Amino acid sequence: MRSYEIVREIFNQCSNNQMRDVHIEEKEVEDPEAYVREFCQGKDASIEKDVRSDGTEIFDVNIAGLRQRFSFTPFD
Repeated sequence: MRSYEIVREIFNQCSNNQMRDVHIEEKEVEDPEAYVREFCQGKDASIEKDVRSDGTEIFDVNIAGLRQRFSFTPFD
């Protein structure tokens, strides 16, 4: 298992509010994509994945119209 800093951003749906909720945790995860899919299990969700050059895996998630982003940055 690999250790990651996981940042979960929940985007505000109010048009005049640019703030977002941000949750940060350090966790050992076998597979970041499986972690996100388990989080979305049973929900009407779409998931898009991007991998940055530094190894960070980004998952843009839409759950019934609520946008969220999960960023998994590995610890070396």
